[in-house]
Amino acid sequence: MARTRCDRTPVWHQLLAAFDATGKHFDLRTAFAQDAGRFTRFSQEAPYVFADLSKNRIDADTEALLLTLASQCGLEAHRDAMFAGDAINSTEQRAVWHTLLRNPAVAPEQAKVHATLDAMLAYAESLRADSAITDVVNIGIGGSDLGPQMAVLALDAFATTGKRMHFVSNVDGHELAAVLPKLKAGSTVFLIASKTFTTIETMTNAQSAKAWFLAQGGTDTARHFAALTTNVAAANAFGITTTFGFWDWVGGRYSMWSAIGLPIAIAIGAQGFRDLLAGAHAMDEHFRTAPLASNLPVRLGLLDVWYRNFHGFTSRSIAPYHSALRRLPAYLQQLEMESNGKRVDASGEALPFGTAPVLWGEPGTNGQHAYFQMLHQGTDVVPMEFVAVKKARHALPGHHPLLLANVLAQAQALMVGKADSGGHKNFPGNRPSTFLLLDDLTPASLGALIALQEHRVFVSGSLWGINSFDQWGVELGKVLAKDIEARLASGDVSGLDGSTAGLLARLRA
Repeated sequence: MARTRCDRTPVWHQLLAAFDATGKHFDLRTAFAQDAGRFTRFSQEAPYVFADLSKNRIDADTEALLLTLASQCGLEAHRDAMFAGDAINSTEQRAVWHTLLRNPAVAPEQAKVHATLDAMLAYAESLRADSAITDVVNIGIGGSDLGPQMAVLALDAFATTGKRMHFVSNVDGHELAAVLPKLKAGSTVFLIASKTFTTIETMTNAQSAKAWFLAQGGTDTARHFAALTTNVAAANAFGITTTFGFWDWVGGRYSMWSAIGLPIAIAIGAQGFRDLLAGAHAMDEHFRTAPLASNLPVRLGLLDVWYRNFHGFTSRSIAPYHSALRRLPAYLQQLEMESNGKRVDASGEALPFGTAPVLWGEPGTNGQHAYFQMLHQGTDVVPMEFVAVKKARHALPGHHPLLLANVLAQAQALMVGKADSGGHKNFPGNRPSTFLLLDDLTPASLGALIALQEHRVFVSGSLWGINSFDQWGVELGKVLAKDIEARLASGDVSGLDGSTAGLLARLRA
């Protein structure tokens, strides 16, 4: 599989010239005035998701050049290698095969996947049917927390068992300490989510949860604890006999489709979880088979490259206009910034251009009253991504039309602006945004939306020539923390820099 880094393709220089000629001066208001079909040209239907890209600073000629860039970088071959299970995670020599987890096809390599899925869903159904269990606590961090928590909140309308779901991730004891008083040992199940069963934050919380359980009179650890891990021996030593594993080709931020998704299955049931997988698989097939010009993850990924490397926009804000999607920005932060926050390419060579944007956001309409001031009138241009849902799953009159009016108005206001000679009330406009619309927020549509974002990150990372599937940047601080933890106990500051030594001494005083 041959990959060519984007800045080493022939078309890269054409894109630079196009940006200098028209891109840097592009005005969305003029573009709409000159092209009555712009909305149709720059919007498209994908599985469960309608996307309007027309309010972005792009024209047909630029998109054509970007599509050529994708071809010259070898995007299609790289994509096909991922779907084939090739070891495209080159620094760890691993496949990147989360798409296999949601593929319903019967093939030899999927036998273990389906067997694990069936066992996990059977366990979820048994818990759902167990009236003695009222609370489920998921203890994990990173991908073992963000994905399941985001999805459980997003699909709350489909949770029918009445069980209370709790998520604990932070090693800060205040988080676990706030949850435990709400529980009773005899009616709680703890899920310990750690691939290696060694993650320090997760295992610290797990040991504290077990100590609380025993102190409260709990006597059957095997019934009240389950593990989502590949380290069965360590789980058994902990007292856990119910374990569900996954594979080294499942990265943490892509793991909600695996046994890590057990909290989702407990919340929405086996069929709901299968619907989540089916929605993601539909988007997988779209990404795998659609021509580049009508491939939504490709178009979004190319737009990200255009904004980051030509316009120089360093961040992107996402605003889901649905309160159930309130954890989506946090989930997408890890997906994008852990995947593409790299400064070297796949061969280890330093990159001469920027990669992952800073991704941030808050649900609308809350965000409008917090940071939208900067989006409309600040000195930096921040591309926006709105997510809206056509159907409401509540019966309160007036709320949903007002919500939808707000999201439409914000996208419009960012683009059209408003003139004011005094300056203070001047809105420059021409601020770009993408609009993603779901007909309904269901397990299937959520699955498709998340898979869309996964593949979009793959596209930009592929063009940048980086390995989007390792995360070495997470490790250094974890290693140093072990040393400093011992120093906090001993007071030894030898060899430390002056700042760390001073802070450590003050914390011990």
